[in-house]
Amino acid sequence: MSRLEPATAVGWARVNLFADRRDTVITFVTGALVVVLGFRLLRFVFVTGRWDIVRVNLGLYLYGRYPRDQLWRVVVAVIVVAFVGGALAGIIARRRDAAARAAGTPTDDRRLGTRLRDLAVRVWPLLLLVVVLLALTSTITPTLVALAMLAAVAVGRVLGAAWPRRVDVVFFVLPVLLPFVLLPFLTGPLGWDKWGGLMLTLLLAAVSMLASFPLGLLLALGRRSALPAIRTIAVGFIEFFRGVPLVVLVLMSDQALGFFFPQSMLPGKVVRAMVVFTIFTAAYVAEIVRGGLQSVPRGQGEAAQALGMAPWRVMGWIVLPQALRNVIPALVGQFISLFKDTTLVFVIGLLDPLTVADAVTKQRDFELSNFAESLIFAALLFWVGSYTMSRESQRLERRLGVGTR
Repeated sequence: MSRLEPATAVGWARVNLFADRRDTVITFVTGALVVVLGFRLLRFVFVTGRWDIVRVNLGLYLYGRYPRDQLWRVVVAVIVVAFVGGALAGIIARRRDAAARAAGTPTDDRRLGTRLRDLAVRVWPLLLLVVVLLALTSTITPTLVALAMLAAVAVGRVLGAAWPRRVDVVFFVLPVLLPFVLLPFLTGPLGWDKWGGLMLTLLLAAVSMLASFPLGLLLALGRRSALPAIRTIAVGFIEFFRGVPLVVLVLMSDQALGFFFPQSMLPGKVVRAMVVFTIFTAAYVAEIVRGGLQSVPRGQGEAAQALGMAPWRVMGWIVLPQALRNVIPALVGQFISLFKDTTLVFVIGLLDPLTVADAVTKQRDFELSNFAESLIFAALLFWVGSYTMSRESQRLERRLGVGTR
């Protein structure tokens, strides 16, 4: 007997939760476990948990040893990124509506309140993290910064939807140029090694993701090259870095390079960690992209070449877009893994959030008495980042129709 899609919540529960005696027992047992565990978790968070260790050391969790008198640089950078993100959202929405009008399909005419509600549902993990951080602060400055970020996003969204189309190219280029402007601005006279906490994790993850994707793409194409030299180099690079544990590469970047180069020639630890994460992830991205290229039917490329298209046009316009569309879940999964693997920088003495979570429990005022609270807060930081990337990946897959015909 096939189960039809019920029209009501009661019908859905009857079909999916209470269809027979076994399903009913499993539903009640699972429900009881969820209620008990949920109650204990809420009781720990709001009643028994001692969160002073997080409140006192919140700065270490977020930006490590970054000088407090230079935090204005971080505030300016965050507001600029929020404005550019809002402007891009406005441009994309305007172009989507224009395409819908040209095609004669309905445009997005939802009310502002409905759009804000949908946006809140979409980014609720980030909103939860902001609420938690503001609740742990004791001054009004973080609240003002959060309001300034929201205002920057709103202003950018309105301007992006209103200004002429010829200006759009500027804001599509800005995300590429921003790292080259903001990173020197944030570093200033301080150097990289002053970075720490969540700010260090985001830096390592963002730079490594942006750099590893084009490198992995080139390696995947090189592995399929008809030139033996290029193919051999690509295969050797991929197989070597996929076969060596990441923690070994991180240690080698700190210890082994000193045997081959003078210390005065070596970059800082943060830069070396960026390079390691980039080349390690690029090797995995190359294999993911290669699998995507193999998923595209060979006949499409042959048909395009039969029509007189150059090989590079066939790859760039026909094969590669389909291949990347097919491997979005695998790519995002690899980037989520990279985001969490940034905690390995503790082996070279950098202060990531997990290292902070362990170090603060050794302070005289706490001394291992708040170990659970410290680890839970660090886990929240990583969960919000990973879950947000996963949800955005699923949203992109639905819009592109990944897995559908």
